Amino acid sequence: MKQQAKGQIHERITAIPNAWYPTYVIRGEKKNLMIDAGVNLLGPRYLTSVKDIFGDIDQLHYLFLTHSHYDHIGSAHYLKRHIPGLRIGAHARVAGLLKKPSVLEMMNRLSANHVELLKYNTAGEDLTLHPFETDLLLKQGDEFDLGKLTCRVYETPGHTKDSLAFYFPEIKALFPSEACGVLQGATRSELQVEFLASYRDYIDSLKLMISIEPEIVCLGHGWVLTHEDAKDFLKRSLSETFRYRELIESYLDAADGDIEKAIQDMAHTEYDIKGGILQERVAYVTNLSAQVKHIAELREK
Repeated sequence: MKQQAKGQIHERITAIPNAWYPTYVIRGEKKNLMIDAGVNLLGPRYLTSVKDIFGDIDQLHYLFLTHSHYDHIGSAHYLKRHIPGLRIGAHARVAGLLKKPSVLEMMNRLSANHVELLKYNTAGEDLTLHPFETDLLLKQGDEFDLGKLTCRVYETPGHTKDSLAFYFPEIKALFPSEACGVLQGATRSELQVEFLASYRDYIDSLKLMISIEPEIVCLGHGWVLTHEDAKDFLKRSLSETFRYRELIESYLDAADGDIEKAIQDMAHTEYDIKGGILQERVAYVTNLSAQVKHIAELREK
């Protein structure tokens, strides 16, 4: 089954508040956890949704981040400001990136492109992404007891070097973010491959997640898959990654190895002409550039 990443997903999982930029609230018997912090401009909506779920925002104990992209850590500073006791967990590399002014400037610039989300900031708050403290440096093998619910941490590099996936064995729920791609297209059935840092690591991470055999897969954008659809999606993500590399190589061949031309031609055909990709174009081209350059480098080696 495929359903939008919005509202009640499971008796312990709620997706808030926007299906394309969801954060997932996980309720344990003792502690509660949010996975990802979405886009900064949705910070007030995330906070309101937390209050709606728990009544008291201080009942949100943890915020775990899947990776360092602006549309997954955007409201972390805002939420920490409003929930002082919130403990933020992320890969160690995230803490280092947040100390770089150039990284924060780029993230805020990309965030500013989402003008359609400005309407949600009715109070006119400062939603700029500022540096925030990472309280917990998460790594492979870490486990957190939420009370009759365990959060297991897996390192899943490939999309980024700092990508993490979270798995809850009691309910067989996996939160891979973009370590396994995003559903796009007019029917939301086309799979957009998301390796950026390493094609080979991305494949290894997919194989790891396939071996877990989850029954719920909560994607970083748009959708939640359950039962056989969850397992099939991960396997399809692997095969689609191989096909996508071949597609990039075909554009490189057509451009006689001219990387910039291959990027421009691929963006024009795959994004402008075919359409159906919900990702903002600037972000899409930024990611595509990294992918094409990476595959070109692998071919040279």
